[in-house]
Amino acid sequence: MGEKLAAITEHFASGNSFIHRIDPRIRLICGALLTIPLAILNSQPPALLGLAFGTLLIFMARLKLTQVLKRLMVVNTFILFLWVFLPFSLPGNALWSIGPFNATTQGVDLALLISIKSNAIVLALMALMGTISVQNLGPAIQQLGINHKLCHILLFTYRYIFVIHQEYMTMRTAMQARGFKPKTNAHTYRSYAWLVGMLLVKSWDRAERVQGAMRCRGFHGRFYSLTEFSTKSTDFIFLAICLLFAARIIQLGFFPGALP
Repeated sequence: MGEKLAAITEHFASGNSFIHRIDPRIRLICGALLTIPLAILNSQPPALLGLAFGTLLIFMARLKLTQVLKRLMVVNTFILFLWVFLPFSLPGNALWSIGPFNATTQGVDLALLISIKSNAIVLALMALMGTISVQNLGPAIQQLGINHKLCHILLFTYRYIFVIHQEYMTMRTAMQARGFKPKTNAHTYRSYAWLVGMLLVKSWDRAERVQGAMRCRGFHGRFYSLTEFSTKSTDFIFLAICLLFAARIIQLGFFPGALP
C-alpha cells in the first residue's frame, strides 16, 4: 500500500520545462481538450496520433522516463485483463482458437484501440496535469469556475489520504502485535473487514472534528488563495496548438472525408 500511496505524490510537479512554465489554468484546459476527444474515438489512426502527441508532451515536460514507465505499467496491468477477455467475447472473424473459444479480429482491434487510447490519455494527463502542484491545482480549478465542492473533494482527499494511510498502518501494527497472521480463512477475512470498518469510523470521526475546527475559524464553503497566475503569449499559442490538434483528432475520428 505504501508503494501505491507513493504513486500519488507529486513526482512531476517540480521542474523548469516549457510545460511547467505554462499557466496551470491553460494546462487544465488543454488536458480536457485533448483527452475528451481521445476517450470517445472509435478508430485507431487518430488514437495513434494522440499517442504520439502525448509522448511528445512527456518529452517537452522533461519527465523522468522511469517514473513515466512505472505509471504506464500500472495502467497497462488493468488493460491486460481486457486482452484476456475481449478477443473472445466479440463476434466476428475468427483469428485463432483455444479449445471452444474463438478470438476474433474485431475483439483484438477493440482491445488494441482501448490500449492505445488509454496510454495516450495517461501520457497527456501526466504531462499537463501531473506537472501542476496540488497547491496550484486547487486555485486553478476555482479560477476556471469549476464547482467549489469538486475542488474541496480533491484538496481534502489529497490532504487526508496520507493521514488515513498512517491510521491504517497503526491498526495493522496493532493486529500484528496481537499475533495476527493473514491466512486464507474466515478469521482473516473477518479481521480485515473489522479493520476496514474501524478505518471508516475513524475517518468519519476525524472528518467531523476537522469540519468543526474549520467552522470555528470562519470557513463558509470557499477557499481563498493568494496564488496569482499570469498568462503569457506563449501560453495562448500552446492552447491554440492543442485546440487545433483536438480539432484534427475529431475530424479524423468522426469526419474522415471532410479534409484531406
